[in-house]
Amino acid sequence: MQSSTADRAKGRRPSRGKTGGTKRTKAASRPSSSTREARRVAAAILEVLAGARTVTDAASAIGVSPTRYYQLESRALEGLVVACESRERGPRPSPERECARLQKEVGRLERELGRQQALARAAGRAVGLVAAKPEPPSKKTPKKRRRRTTRALRAARRLQSTPTPEGDGATDAGREAEASAAAAAS
Repeated sequence: MQSSTADRAKGRRPSRGKTGGTKRTKAASRPSSSTREARRVAAAILEVLAGARTVTDAASAIGVSPTRYYQLESRALEGLVVACESRERGPRPSPERECARLQKEVGRLERELGRQQALARAAGRAVGLVAAKPEPPSKKTPKKRRRRTTRALRAARRLQSTPTPEGDGATDAGREAEASAAAAAS
């Protein structure tokens, strides 16, 4: 450790072993997924920025006009700036993890609510208050249920309401039986 202190005092960086102080990152050790053409354009832009080539030479080498070269260069520099932004460490948020976290939070809050309600009921009983019944969650006004009428009974009513021609063979007793069956069903 003393050599690193001496190096800092002289304005030099402390050595980091045999690698020369360069630390390989995951991105540097991964094979690039870029295309051959993209790597050629990037190399040409870096050569121009380093002063090893002129813009016209680089543009002709990659087969574009100088105007298009400048567009590519500006996009490359924007990408460089974005890549240099600091990123948060750790796993990135995903919708599934966020949903699971929120469900866990809802469960915790529901348990806390139950505890608080129990405490409030106990405190109310201790001071002699009558516990009010909890109101059920309000629903929309319930619809009145209509009594279902079977098709046979509806057909029987229709037959009863239509005038019968003379001599159809229906008797008053039969009509009364049908009417009482219809009344019983409704």
